[in-house]
Amino acid sequence: MQTLKAGDFTGLAKDYSQNRPDYCPSVLKALLGLLNKPVAEVEFVDVGAGTGIWTRMVHAAGVSSVTAVEPNDDMRQNGMADSQNTHIRWLAASAEATGLADASADWLTMASSFHWANFNTATKEFRRVLRAGGRFTALWNPRLIEANPLLVEIEAHLDTLRPNIKRVSSGRSGITETLTEQLWASPHFEDVVYLEGRHVIEMTPERYLGAWRSVNDLRVQLGPQKFDAFLVFVEQRIADLKVIEATYLTRAWSARRKG
Repeated sequence: MQTLKAGDFTGLAKDYSQNRPDYCPSVLKALLGLLNKPVAEVEFVDVGAGTGIWTRMVHAAGVSSVTAVEPNDDMRQNGMADSQNTHIRWLAASAEATGLADASADWLTMASSFHWANFNTATKEFRRVLRAGGRFTALWNPRLIEANPLLVEIEAHLDTLRPNIKRVSSGRSGITETLTEQLWASPHFEDVVYLEGRHVIEMTPERYLGAWRSVNDLRVQLGPQKFDAFLVFVEQRIADLKVIEATYLTRAWSARRKG
C-alpha cells in the first residue's frame, strides 16, 4: 500500500467512485430552489469534484451546463470515465485557481472537499467566477453512525488502533463547526443558509468495505499496517450480513455572492 499525504486520493479513486454514496436528493432540490433563475438556465461549476458523484447528481437535475474542476489526476480520470454520455466538462485546476472566466457561473459548489481548500483564497476566487446573485455551496455527506449500533462499534474500534484519531473529512468537525460564521464574516458572500437532510443507503458488505478503502484521512493517520488491520476487522464484523444500513447526513452551506 502506498504512503499518502492528507488530501491525496491517488490510488483510491476507483473505490471512491464505486462505493461512496450519493447526497440527499431533498437537499439538492432545496439548494436549487435558492438560485435566482430556473434550473434549466443555471450554469454550474463543481470544484474539487473528485470522481463526480455530486456533479452528476446536479447534471441529472437538468442544469444548462456543468463544469467539474478536480486537481487530482486519478480522481479526475475516474470521474471522466464515469461521466461518459453526459455533457460534463472536466478541468485540471484547484479551488484557489480554477482557471475559469470572470462571472461565468450561477452556482459553484464544493462537495466533501472544501476542508482541503484555503478559505480566504478560495472564496475570493469563487466570488470572481460567480455572476451577481450567484451562490457558493459547501456540502458534506458524513455518516450518521448513531443511527446504527454496528457502525458505532466499528467506528469505536479506530480508537483501539490510535487513540484520539481525528476524522478531518467527516463533515461534522473542523471547518463545519464555524463555517456559518466564517461565511457571514467573509467580504465576498452574504445570505448564508444552512440545510441538512438524512437519507439511508443500503450497502452490500463489498460496497461498505470499499467505502472504507476510499478514506484518505484514516490511511494517513493509521499508516498502512494499522489501516489494513482495521479493514480486516471490518470485513470480519460484517461477514454474516447481506446488507449494511447506513444513514447519511447531507449538510450544506449556501451563500450568495456579495455585490
